[in-house]
Amino acid sequence: MSALTVRQVRGRYLTLYGLRWLPTGLMIPVMILLMQERGLSLPQIGLVSTAQGLLVLALELPTGGLADALGRRPVLLTAGAINLASLALFAVADSFWMFFLVWALQGIYRALDSGPLESWYVDATLAADPQAEYEKGLGYAGTVIGVAIGGGALLSGGLIALGPLGPVSALTVPVLAAIIAQAGALVALLVLLVEERPATGFAALRSSVAQAPRMVGQAVGLLRRSRVLLALVAVELFWGFGMVTFESLLPLRLAEVIGDPERAAALLGPASSAAWIANAAGAALTPLLLRWLGAAPGAALLRILQGVTVVGMGLLAGPVGVLVAYLVCYAVHGASNPLHSGLLHRQVDGPYRTSVLSLNSMMAQPAAALGGVVLTAVAAAASVSTAMVVGAVVLAVAAPLYLPAWRAGRRAVADPADPPAVPAQAPAPGAVPAPVPGSADQRAGR
Repeated sequence: MSALTVRQVRGRYLTLYGLRWLPTGLMIPVMILLMQERGLSLPQIGLVSTAQGLLVLALELPTGGLADALGRRPVLLTAGAINLASLALFAVADSFWMFFLVWALQGIYRALDSGPLESWYVDATLAADPQAEYEKGLGYAGTVIGVAIGGGALLSGGLIALGPLGPVSALTVPVLAAIIAQAGALVALLVLLVEERPATGFAALRSSVAQAPRMVGQAVGLLRRSRVLLALVAVELFWGFGMVTFESLLPLRLAEVIGDPERAAALLGPASSAAWIANAAGAALTPLLLRWLGAAPGAALLRILQGVTVVGMGLLAGPVGVLVAYLVCYAVHGASNPLHSGLLHRQVDGPYRTSVLSLNSMMAQPAAALGGVVLTAVAAAASVSTAMVVGAVVLAVAAPLYLPAWRAGRRAVADPADPPAVPAQAPAPGAVPAPVPGSADQRAGR
């Protein structure tokens, strides 16, 4: 892996990232409709989808520790194979329990897939150049995900418009395309993602699995030792709660201002594609934000701006005003993610990187569930607009949590000789060192 240049690592990462999200884009327009076509009611659809959330919540940390101990490549290949199986089952599922199994497999896939590719990119970049600024690549990834999902959604709509393919219904055709795309993504992973590992075979696998709980425990220990890392992870609590406004409440708000749920649903398809393109455009601004404001001040400002856009979605009159605020909200969202991820990476050394990313991601799960309960209750008791304003306030309140990272960054600039904010713990006596790409000396050079 050290033979790759920074540019080569970034190119491979962005290629794999785009291929990872293309099947998702293909599936977004047809998931709910296809389950309805196969006989599931809306309450049943809600029930089967809980399988994914519960499994992600249960497995997020253990799978992050497994990726840090076993290696990112085997975990990502396993995740891709499970996703391929879930898509194949989705194509033929015709009962509640078959769809429940589909979503359970999706939950396992999401838990395994959360973090390893990004961790590989950061460690591979630092192995190639310890002084490299990997935030730019994270920003480009935000652009790639927007293009991949938006483009996939548009392609899915085009395939549906072509009509049935022999005995295959029009809504099933995009699922077949997603299966082909996922198979291609697996092949690309095999070819492009290279990772140096000191040992292989069953003994190495058994040792890595045994190490996973220790990796998780030490990742959690990092939070106790670093106020900066704790504050950054806490941002996800507010973020997860507030994201309910533009992910779940927007359709209700749009139907409210249009006065016709069917017209609102028709607008949401192209609006969602446009939102992901706006997300990509926002992510493309990451290098400029880093240069003008810096990561922490930029991230804090964007938290406030996103709150403002959600207020606009809740209070502006007419569908045009609501949709413009929605698009701007997603542009801000796209710009925020790379800045937050970059700050997170700066606070943790390689051996625990994926575990910390999983911990950060896991925080959003209960927060989103709580936001769904609280904000829908507010919407029912008062109004959708009131619920959106409440969510907007929660989003903006997270801004001060970036202050510790900003202060730490200023101290690092003032005294470059200072030790890292969170030094890596030494392995326990007798433990097998975690197989992490790049030497410790290369990572310490950051």
